[in-house]
Amino acid sequence: MLPSAPLPLLVTTGEPAGIGPELTLMLAAQKRLAPGTLAVGDPKLLAERAEQLGLEVDIVEVNGFDQLDTNAARPQLGVWPVWLRAPCTPGVCDPANAAYVIETLEIGVRACREGKAGGIVTAPLNKGVIIDGGFTGFTGHTEWLRDACGVDEVVMMLATDRALHAQRSEWTGSADLRVALATTHLPLREVADAITFERLTRITTLLAEDLTRQFGISAPRIAVCGLNPHAGEEGHLGHEEIEIIAPAIAHLRGLGLDIRGPYPADTLFTPKHLDGVDAVLAMYHDQGLSVLKYAGFGQAANITLGLPLVRTSVDHGTALDLAGRGVASPESLRVAIDLARTLSERRARPA
Repeated sequence: MLPSAPLPLLVTTGEPAGIGPELTLMLAAQKRLAPGTLAVGDPKLLAERAEQLGLEVDIVEVNGFDQLDTNAARPQLGVWPVWLRAPCTPGVCDPANAAYVIETLEIGVRACREGKAGGIVTAPLNKGVIIDGGFTGFTGHTEWLRDACGVDEVVMMLATDRALHAQRSEWTGSADLRVALATTHLPLREVADAITFERLTRITTLLAEDLTRQFGISAPRIAVCGLNPHAGEEGHLGHEEIEIIAPAIAHLRGLGLDIRGPYPADTLFTPKHLDGVDAVLAMYHDQGLSVLKYAGFGQAANITLGLPLVRTSVDHGTALDLAGRGVASPESLRVAIDLARTLSERRARPA
């Protein structure tokens, strides 16, 4: 019996005025899209952007999940059509298109939940534009997907290309990183209140489970950052480490997880302290992601753990200043698509 073809991946093309559409087109023109990858977006927008940038790629509207002609002379990009609500100029966002962006996400989630797609890869969007367009509770892809899938908790994790595919024994040093976040898109003023014993135990447990389930790490080792400078300096620079973080780590270790810390964040991200670590849990967005992006910006991907579907994304934003110029690098999107294909195929294998 011949193996069945893998389920298609859906790339939501993100903010139409940003670089998401052209990055997708670049990979299609270079024939670097993983097999079975389809875009979700406005075919007219994509055709116009391809012409503007001189990219030789044919835009093909797909009916459901029709397969493209693999023998076509020119590169093709299959597009699940979703239509812009307002005309679009590269670099100029319009809140009128917020509903368009949300619709692309809804299509991706629905297709995955119905077993018609193997995963979604999200190009960047502009949170402010989505909010200004009437989606007042929107705080980001990660939180929207959590609510759309009806789960209580998800974890944002970014990782460099090599760390996404290699075991720690194959890593080359501190440039290979997996960094997960205890909190995501919160103002810094609100972070300390969000760090609770319950939240840390949920986040860390889910991180450990998905490192095993999705990345095949049988006994993951996780290092935990402190919240305060010097991990609180024994209470002189804050009490969260003593009162919350350390007790949560002790509780998790009692459950058999290999969790260590809390460590001062300014020294944890060094080769000596990362030796033997599968992932770092940072307390807030910039604490962890600044280091990750320094180590591998443009060669990393974002994955949402804890969802009933595969979701990956790029490690950058909409780059409105680069949109329509053809100078942005598609490498992070390529990494995200390749990772989504790997995770989708892994999920499809019999247990």
